[in-house]
Amino acid sequence: MSDSTAKYGLLAEFDTPADLMHAAEKIRDAGYRRWDVYTPFPVHGMDAAMGLKNSQVGWFSFCGGLTGITLGYLMIWWMNAYDYSIIVGGKPLFSPIYSFPVAYECTILLASFGSLGGMLFLNRLPRWYHPLFSSDRFKKATHDKFFLAIESTDPKFSDTEIRKLLADAGSTHIEEVRD
Repeated sequence: MSDSTAKYGLLAEFDTPADLMHAAEKIRDAGYRRWDVYTPFPVHGMDAAMGLKNSQVGWFSFCGGLTGITLGYLMIWWMNAYDYSIIVGGKPLFSPIYSFPVAYECTILLASFGSLGGMLFLNRLPRWYHPLFSSDRFKKATHDKFFLAIESTDPKFSDTEIRKLLADAGSTHIEEVRD
């Protein structure tokens, strides 16, 4: 790699999920903020080991659902009671009971869009390139290896201290990753 590219951070490889979890706890306790783990399958308890909070995607779903039910009822009221008011069989021009199926479907639709959009927004996706993709060893993250990456933009980033911390945590390989 050329020296003109900026350093992205350090990538540490681990053999087992237990080693990775132990390393994540050490990194969390050391106060690092810009780091992540990469595993071939979900590891139970990793969120707690990383110190992650509950996801905010639910709020996007709630706002989408609230918008959906409001727009569903407003749409039925507009179409039946205001824009094209025709009395059919003596029924009222607008009734929340008869409008519920349409409003319910709008709720489900917009809540789904809200959760998908919220997930994409919070994960900063789509991201077509990531500096870790340049590492040949990182390709095993989808097969049988476990990785922890610490970004150089972390306020506490120190190459020598992180290398020592990761080696003490059981890392089998540590490499520098460039943009």
